[in-house]
Amino acid sequence: MARTPSTMMPLGTIAPPFNLPDTVSGKMLSLEDLKSDIATVVMFICNHCPYVKHINAELVKVANEYQAKGIAFVAISSNDVVNYPDDAPDKMTETAAQEAYPFPYLYDETQEVAKAYDAACTPDFFVFDKNLQCSYRGQFDDARPKTETPVTGKDLRHALDCLIEGKQVPVDQIPSLGCNIKWKA
Repeated sequence: MARTPSTMMPLGTIAPPFNLPDTVSGKMLSLEDLKSDIATVVMFICNHCPYVKHINAELVKVANEYQAKGIAFVAISSNDVVNYPDDAPDKMTETAAQEAYPFPYLYDETQEVAKAYDAACTPDFFVFDKNLQCSYRGQFDDARPKTETPVTGKDLRHALDCLIEGKQVPVDQIPSLGCNIKWKA
């Protein structure tokens, strides 16, 4: 596991479109299908990453809370499943059920979507406003595995609160930190 920071897509970037299989419903889902008129959170996660496992419970709470406020959430796994079979689609389905993910969990087999978003790590968070312009990219919060810092989702929460209130999200944003995306050779 290589500790990798997010690459921080430029603010204002338009969300790249995608159409990927949802490992929960079995349907093909696109950004157009999933976007919100308030904000859309696109997250790159995976099953085996200790950084994702560390925040999963709070991530589910945040998603449930903010989906009730009209925010859309979607998770994408782009890892190479040949070398990381724990991240295969059938395992994604199991993880989504075990963690009670209230959002679609899409599989990016070609890794083209991760590359389009310039995603670098798991977890990697991107928040797009009602016009699908990037308003936030960065960490969930300061918590990391093997630290005493509580998992709260404060950074993501603050960005979403700003968008709900019609305010500008502060541009001083801290990169996420996690396992590198497992790229195919």
